Amino acid sequence: MISSKTELLSEWVKESRNIVFFGGAGISTESGIPDFRSAAGIYKMETESPYAPEDILSRRFFNRHPEVFYDFYKSKMIHPEARPNAAHLFLAQLENDGKLKAIVTQNIDGLHGMAGNQHVLELHGSIHRNFCMECGQFHSLEEIMASVEVVPKCANCGGIVKPDVVLYGENLDDQVIEATVNAIATADLLLIGGTSLTVQPAAHLVTYFRGERTVLLNASSTAYDDRADLHITEPIGSVLGQVHKLLYE
Repeated sequence: MISSKTELLSEWVKESRNIVFFGGAGISTESGIPDFRSAAGIYKMETESPYAPEDILSRRFFNRHPEVFYDFYKSKMIHPEARPNAAHLFLAQLENDGKLKAIVTQNIDGLHGMAGNQHVLELHGSIHRNFCMECGQFHSLEEIMASVEVVPKCANCGGIVKPDVVLYGENLDDQVIEATVNAIATADLLLIGGTSLTVQPAAHLVTYFRGERTVLLNASSTAYDDRADLHITEPIGSVLGQVHKLLYE
């Protein structure tokens, strides 16, 4: 049964001409990728390492212990079997129809691009881009995972290859931030999905929205709850899949 909130969301999507989606790890959990802070999240997983995940995922730690970083990164952060779910596919449909102007994501999994979205602003980078720290040579995810060494080395110069993901202690890309601010500030409907809005400075970017309606699709409460015009707590893939049926079937 489709809820009244989902029906209202469908109406708002239908009426909007400039939609921006701001998302986090929660949109990918239905694709089999764990989030970070929930009970089943990456930060709560038991590991053989004596280091906390938050420490391992920092630039300082990467520089000092790249082998420990990569052991954790490859086993906990990479999910090559993951595929876009109903939420990703619906957003791709909206972009194809000209209604969705941008996706702003905190995720590094690349599922939005796999679903077909072209206008994706990846605040924290992507596992699919990797560069040699010495010569800048590009390396694919497949190369990283196929490396016989724990720490991938550049075939061109032998330097250490680093994923193009933003680690703790690193700054976000200025051009991505500028494009994000412009997209959010000019949107008429802002969809916020699968994020607790606790990671800064990314979470602050939603405050640039000046449009009419904000929809929050998140199972848990956030600091933005009182500013949302509509709050839906059901799984985001299920909700957006139902919206797709209402609008396209």
